[in-house]
Amino acid sequence: MTEIEKLKQQLQEQERLASLGMLSAGIAHELQNPLNFVINFSRLSDQLVDDLTDILSRYADRFDEADGADLSETMDNLRQNMKLIAESGQRANSIIQGILLVSRRGDEVFVPSDVCRIVKEYVSLSYHAMRASHPGFNVAISEQYQTDMPLVKVIPQDLSRAVLNVVSNACYAVWMKSQQAGDGYSPEISISVAAPAGSLVITIADNGTGMSDEVKRRLFENFFTTKPIGQGTGLGMGITRHIVEHKHHGQISFTSTEGEGTTFTITIPIVP
Repeated sequence: MTEIEKLKQQLQEQERLASLGMLSAGIAHELQNPLNFVINFSRLSDQLVDDLTDILSRYADRFDEADGADLSETMDNLRQNMKLIAESGQRANSIIQGILLVSRRGDEVFVPSDVCRIVKEYVSLSYHAMRASHPGFNVAISEQYQTDMPLVKVIPQDLSRAVLNVVSNACYAVWMKSQQAGDGYSPEISISVAAPAGSLVITIADNGTGMSDEVKRRLFENFFTTKPIGQGTGLGMGITRHIVEHKHHGQISFTSTEGEGTTFTITIPIVP
């Protein structure tokens, strides 16, 4: 009866998360239109600053040296501000696209994709989601992405879910250890993406709590979780293995030492 009650609570939590996912997708859609206005008008304003600079240059002889220097500095500041607005808008738009990608259902089509960009976006999303759930959370994240990485045929929305699940678990593991270890502990997560010998290899390592022998045995078992009710459903790693091994015909493996940390390796064959 205890096990049945636990499963019932987990299913209720899964339903809540599904509803939250639908709400997040709706909010992302609503935010995209005003965000596009911000990006487009920042670009238009940047062009207007250039036009104004040209006009002022024609009448440069009418300003004394001090006024000319002030005008030049003001125009440079305006141009820099427009650049920062456009960059921030693009960053926000990228985050929204990531949310929509995760929430998207539909055809599971393999698409030539920039895997480095996908991984980078979902590492960032995982980190900020953890900060939203656990105020004060912080971690040093080191990332290594192969610079000449070719486009790889993957199902983008599925691969993004797999990365999100593993990185979220890594964030939780280092957060848990930080609660136990005190001030002498420095949480760290390292990410690498490379394509050696015709395979895509994604490595995600942390120096968190690590896994016990029981957790290692049951890691991919549905509804098995070490998190409290409300923080985990026990479905994430089972879904991740299905995505990697059944959908992408790859392999997911891990090494873990209790109290020291865990490393996950996702290997997917690159299809020409």
